[in-house]
Amino acid sequence: MEVEIILYVSNLEKSKVFYSLVLNQQPVLDVPGMVEFELGTAIKLGLMPESGIAKIICPILPHPSSTHGKPRCELYFKCPDYQDYFNRALSAGALLISPVIARDWGHIVGYLADYDGHVLAFAGDY
Repeated sequence: MEVEIILYVSNLEKSKVFYSLVLNQQPVLDVPGMVEFELGTAIKLGLMPESGIAKIICPILPHPSSTHGKPRCELYFKCPDYQDYFNRALSAGALLISPVIARDWGHIVGYLADYDGHVLAFAGDY
């Protein structure tokens, strides 16, 4: 099974630059209406404009822009170099939610938000 997680974004170009900096890689797909990053052998992170997905889901579901800036999902990245990812995200303009600290579930985790309010967590073991 392959998995693609797709975030609906208000500004595709701005989000592409942000995630390129955070993930320290260029997209594997960059076409009008869709950008994809390879996160592993069977997982990708996709970025799609809110206006693009609205053509499919509206009017059954609300337009994604109606929840812009509100947390809609969390991407929890567990990796040995979590502090580097966290710092790159901050430098790229992420909103600091909670600093990198030891949590009671056994991880050291910091929380940030991207331009659209998607929560990013960068975690490692302690």
